[in-house]
Amino acid sequence: MNAPPTLGMLQALPSEHRQRLMRFGREVSFPQGTRLFEEGGRADRFWIIRTGSVDLDMHVPGRRAAVIETLRPNELIGWSWLFAPHVWHLGAEATSPVRAYEFDATTIRSMCQDDPALGASVAQWVGGVLAHRLRSARTRLLDLYAPYGSGSLL
Repeated sequence: MNAPPTLGMLQALPSEHRQRLMRFGREVSFPQGTRLFEEGGRADRFWIIRTGSVDLDMHVPGRRAAVIETLRPNELIGWSWLFAPHVWHLGAEATSPVRAYEFDATTIRSMCQDDPALGASVAQWVGGVLAHRLRSARTRLLDLYAPYGSGSLL
């Protein structure tokens, strides 16, 4: 899908908030084909891609999972960690070898609660990502399953 990319953390967060957040990131890697999470699973972490790509997909009963969007470097993998009930709304699979920064959701939510300015910055960043992903999901599902597609040129 060639939708416009969402703002990466580097552009979305003020420098001081980005630096605080990055102190809690740990470097991880995933081989191609690794499932990072499944719909309905516990959303207890999130990632920022350093290298590689990850497909977000949605279970469609009676069909193969529909790929909603492909994420690339500097993009956020996962938003469900921020919003109760902290359950994944999509699935994610590495479509190439991936290196990423991984963050513990409980730690970051606690930091955001203790520092309202940081919390507002993170909520605005993740909310923007969420809005983009919902538009992408709608457009992709209409393109796949509606009689005349989404009618969108996006």
